[in-house]
Amino acid sequence: MDTVNDHIFSWTGQHGLPDFSRIGDDHLAPAFDEALARHNAEIEAIASDSRPADFDNTILALEKSGDALSRVSALFWNRAGADSNETIRALEREIAPKISRHYSAIAMNSELFGRVDTIWKNRDALELDGEATRVLEKHWKGFVRAGAKLDRKGQDRLAAINEELAGLGARFSQNVLADEADWHLPLTDEESLTGLPEFLRDAMASAARERDLDAPYVVTLSRSIIEPFLTFSENRDLREHAFTAWISRGENGGETDNVGTVAKVLALRQEKAQLLGYDSFAAFKLDDTMAKTPEAVNALLMKVWDRAVIQARKEEDAIAALIAEEGRNHRVAPWDWRHYSEKLRGRQFDFSESELKPYLQLENIIKACFSVANRLFGLTAVERPDLEAYHPDARVFEIHDRDNRLIGLFIGDYFARQSKRSGAWMSGLQQQHRLDDGQIPIIYNVMNFAKPPEGKPALLSLDDARTLFHEFGHALHGLLSDVTYPTVSGTSVSRDFVELPSQLYEHWLTVPEVLQEFAVHHETGEPIPAALLDKVLAARNFNGGFAAIEFTASALVDMAFHTAGKFGDPLDFEAAKLAELGMPDAIVMRHRTPHFLHVFSGDGYSAGYYSYMWSEVLDADAFNAFEESGDVFNPDTADRLYRHIYSVGGSVDPEDTYLAFRGKLPDATAMLKKKGLAA
Repeated sequence: MDTVNDHIFSWTGQHGLPDFSRIGDDHLAPAFDEALARHNAEIEAIASDSRPADFDNTILALEKSGDALSRVSALFWNRAGADSNETIRALEREIAPKISRHYSAIAMNSELFGRVDTIWKNRDALELDGEATRVLEKHWKGFVRAGAKLDRKGQDRLAAINEELAGLGARFSQNVLADEADWHLPLTDEESLTGLPEFLRDAMASAARERDLDAPYVVTLSRSIIEPFLTFSENRDLREHAFTAWISRGENGGETDNVGTVAKVLALRQEKAQLLGYDSFAAFKLDDTMAKTPEAVNALLMKVWDRAVIQARKEEDAIAALIAEEGRNHRVAPWDWRHYSEKLRGRQFDFSESELKPYLQLENIIKACFSVANRLFGLTAVERPDLEAYHPDARVFEIHDRDNRLIGLFIGDYFARQSKRSGAWMSGLQQQHRLDDGQIPIIYNVMNFAKPPEGKPALLSLDDARTLFHEFGHALHGLLSDVTYPTVSGTSVSRDFVELPSQLYEHWLTVPEVLQEFAVHHETGEPIPAALLDKVLAARNFNGGFAAIEFTASALVDMAFHTAGKFGDPLDFEAAKLAELGMPDAIVMRHRTPHFLHVFSGDGYSAGYYSYMWSEVLDADAFNAFEESGDVFNPDTADRLYRHIYSVGGSVDPEDTYLAFRGKLPDATAMLKKKGLAA
C-alpha cells in the first residue's frame, strides 16, 4: 500500500510532477525524518566503501545521493516561501537548524573527506573531462569551506554556528512576513483616494476583500500596491504613514523585531570566517566568486555611487522646485520622491505610469517572455491548465525545444497573497541532469503582482514587467541547462554570475518590436502608440540617480557589515555608513537592514548583494554583442549565448565561459551608459 512518503519521494504526476493534493502540511515533518535517515545511510555507504576512492564510487555516488531529501526539501521550501501558514512556519523553525546540523555532519565526516581529498590530489592522473573536473573541485572546495580541515573543536564550534545561523535566518524571514501581513491602511473616503488611478483602486479593493475587511480599499506593504500608492496619492500624510510602515518592517519592537537577530547573525558570521582562516565574512564569501575581494567590489560600487550622488542631487533639486511651485514649503522627504518624480516625468516626457499601464497586461507580458525565448532559443511554451500546481493561482507550462522535444516544466505564480513572502524569485522543484535516466527541470517563478477584481485584467507597471522578464531569465537558466551532474546544473554558478542570464533577459522587454507586438491596450486592443513608445524609451534613464542610490546604498552597507569585523547596534552602524557615504536624506536604502531578506534570511546574498551590479556589467556588454550585430535576435549570437551562458550551468568557470561567448571581458562602461551615469 502506498504511503504518504511515497508521494513525497516519488513524483508520479504527468511529466514527473508531484501529486500536490496528496501531500499535506503535516506530512512533511515525518518525510524529513525518513529522508534524513536515507541520506545518512547513503553517506555512510560511500564513506565506508572498502574499495580505493575513485570518481565513480565517491564523487558520482555523492551526486546520486540525497534524492529523497532533495524532494521533500523542494516541496517544503516552496510552501515556506509561496504559501506559508503556522504549521509550515513552525516546521521551518525546527527544520532549518536540523538540516544545517545534517550537512555539517557530512562535511566533517573525516572518512568521507579523506576519500574526496585523495581523488582531488590525484586529479591530474584521472583524465576527467572538464565538467567532471569542475564537479570534483566543487565537492572538494565545499568540504574545505565547510570545515573539513578544522580540528574537532573547531568543527564542533562551526557546526553550532551554522545551526544557530539557520534558525536565525528562518526567524528573520518570518518576522518580515509577519510585519507585512499584519499591517494595512484602510481607505474609506474619496479624499483619501485623491490621485489614485483606477488600476490601483482595483488592486486595493481586491486586497481588502482578501483580508475580509469592511473598508472598501486598503493599502498593503506588497510592492505592487505600496509603490504606486506612494507615486500617485495626493495625500502627503497618508504617503508618510504608509512609507514609514514600509521601511520599518522588522523594526517595530516586540516578537517580530529583527535588530537583535541581525546583530547575532553578523557576530556569528564573523566568527565563522575567522574559524576558517579569513579576516572577514566578506573575504570568505568572495573567495569563490568572480569579484574575489571586497576591495574589487567596493571599487565598482563606489564608481557608480559617486556618479549617482551627483545625478540624484540634480533630481532632488528638480523635485524641490516643483514642490515650491505648488506653493508648499516642505523639504523633499522620502515619501515625496516617487510622487513628484512621476509628475516631473509627465512634464519632461509627456507621459505617466498610469498612461502606460493599460498597455502592460500580465497575460501579454507572459506571452512576450515566451516569444523572446522562442526567437532566441527556439522554445515553445504550452500551458497545461489540467495539470495541478501547488496553489490554484499557479499555472503549469510545458517547455518544448525547436524539435518539439519536452525539455522542462515551468510554473508561474504571479499574484500577491498573505501567505506568500514579498519579492520575486525563481526556484526549482527539480533540476536537470543526465545521470542514469536523467530528469527534466521543473522550474517556478514567484511574483507578487496585485490581483485584479474578477473579470478584469492584471495590469503591470514597467518595473513589474521588468521583474517578470528578470525572473523568467533565471527560469531559462534552469530550463535550458544541459549538463550531466546535478552539482553544476542550471543556476549552480557563482553568486556574481547568476544574475547575468536574468538581467540580460530584461533587455528584450524594451526592444521596440516586442513592445509594439505585446503592449496592447486592455480595452481597445490597440497597440501602444508609436509616440508613447518613443516617450517610454526616451525616459528609460529618468530618475536614474535615485534608482542607483537606492540599490548601491544597500550593497555598500551589506559589504560594510561583512568587512567590519566588529560593530555595535546594527542600526547605528547602518546610519554611520550612510552618513560616511553622504546618503541623500530624501532617499532610503532599497532594503533597510531589519528587512534585508537577501542578506539576513539566509546565506545566499550575504556579502553578495553587489552581485546584481557585477552581473550588470556583464549583461550590458552581452546585450551589446547583439546590438553590434545589427539584430537583437541575431541567431549566431543567440546560439553562442545558449551554448556558453544558459546551458552550461556551473560546468565551466564563469570567466572562461563569458570569454567563450564574447571574446573579451567587459569593463563598466556599457553598464554606466545603460544607467545614464556615463561621464
